[in-house]
Amino acid sequence: MLVLTRKPRQQIMIGDNIVINIVEVQGDNVRIAIDAPRDIKIYRGEIYRAIQEENQKAAAPAPKDLDLSVALPNK
Repeated sequence: MLVLTRKPRQQIMIGDNIVINIVEVQGDNVRIAIDAPRDIKIYRGEIYRAIQEENQKAAAPAPKDLDLSVALPNK
């Protein structure tokens, strides 16, 4: 992990095409702006973890005792 100290209006470069701009610092809050290509997905950490958890749940095998039959109305 790289830890940096930056001031407002300073930047951090990631590769050749991602720029992190420090917009504002107020107490414990830091506002950043991220300039990246549209094909790069950017998520807040807690949102990314929630997506990963849901994906793992969806990929888990169904319980063996789960009844997947559907009662259809008689026509």
